[in-house]
Amino acid sequence: MSISVLLADDHTLFREGMRSLLHKELNIKVVGEAENGREAVKLALELKPDVIVMDITMPDLNGMEATRKIKKVIPQTKVICLSMHSDRRYVVDMFRAGATGYLIKSCAYKELNNAIHIVAANQVYISPQIAHIIVDAGIGEQQPKNGNIKWTLTPREREILQLIAEGKNTKYIAHHLHKSTKTVETHRRNIMKKLKLTSIAELTKFAINEGIISLDS
Repeated sequence: MSISVLLADDHTLFREGMRSLLHKELNIKVVGEAENGREAVKLALELKPDVIVMDITMPDLNGMEATRKIKKVIPQTKVICLSMHSDRRYVVDMFRAGATGYLIKSCAYKELNNAIHIVAANQVYISPQIAHIIVDAGIGEQQPKNGNIKWTLTPREREILQLIAEGKNTKYIAHHLHKSTKTVETHRRNIMKKLKLTSIAELTKFAINEGIISLDS
């Protein structure tokens, strides 16, 4: 039986390259592609793939929040993070969001293929390049360390924070999330209060520093 795979990456050329390579595999079938986290959630719920290969820094909704939403509804779907980021904050947050695999984009195709088969068999795959981070971080902890202030925000607040940091205005966010402008404004005030920030520029800097958005995405 083929392993159904959904690809989620905002770089079209990279995504097409993965699809072309995976298409040659007899026991892997690419069933869909998404260019941002929100589209990945939508397609995941529709297609219910066995494995999702997920980038982290995508527009609209990042891979961490997308993974959290997907795992909440379809926990049987496995998520492999395939990212250019290898520092601790990204690795730890992706596993805490529910990922069962993490690879660096510089890896060989053979490693990606191997990781897909491993997580599809209900095992965890960790790239040798980041294994030390998992050990040092104590990834089995159920809650993040108290020093990580972004976890004082609710999932909805982190979602809105990303959109604000990407330059979206209140009207756009309200329409996009099917909420009233008053609700979005309330969330924004709560975000600023919790983070002790006073301007959009400070929110944007915070989002970059915490890996919610990336200048390199």
